Amino acid sequence: MNIIETPIKDLVIIEPKIWKDDRGYFFESYNKALFEKLGLNAEFVQDNQSYSHKNALRGLHAQATPYAQGKLVRVVQGKVLDVAVDIRKDSPTYGQHFSVELSGENNKMFYVPPGFLHGFLTLEDKTIFNYKCTGLFHKDAEIGVIWNDKDLRIDWGINFEDTVVSPKDAVLPAFSTINSPF
Repeated sequence: MNIIETPIKDLVIIEPKIWKDDRGYFFESYNKALFEKLGLNAEFVQDNQSYSHKNALRGLHAQATPYAQGKLVRVVQGKVLDVAVDIRKDSPTYGQHFSVELSGENNKMFYVPPGFLHGFLTLEDKTIFNYKCTGLFHKDAEIGVIWNDKDLRIDWGINFEDTVVSPKDAVLPAFSTINSPF
């Protein structure tokens, strides 16, 4: 496995070692001992998976402390633009975001630690998105920011008219109005 640091501290891309042959391919998507050796000491307690059509936008979401979640995300099938926004108040990169393309072809993984909003846009039909979480989901701890917030200036590469957004995500507040719990 190879860890690729991003411009935002603690946010990393993980490239697994992939073994390919005439049958197809194999890779370890998670190995606790190897992750710890690489400095990722997260304990995962919940796995989630979503299936989405092209242009589905999910996010930007997080969970407030004490129920904060780190997420190890990857795409099993299809392709997404995955985005994380730093909401750690004391971070020098507070309010900054980083995006990466994850796909069933590149098999890259993205570790989004607690203290970040997270969201993704599906770039292909029949996209299967998988994530391991370091905390259990608690409905009352949900926080979020509208995906097209003017202050965050995230380039999703798509027009609003083309996106499919849940009613809940369509009315999330602006970044300037949230009181970050981190």
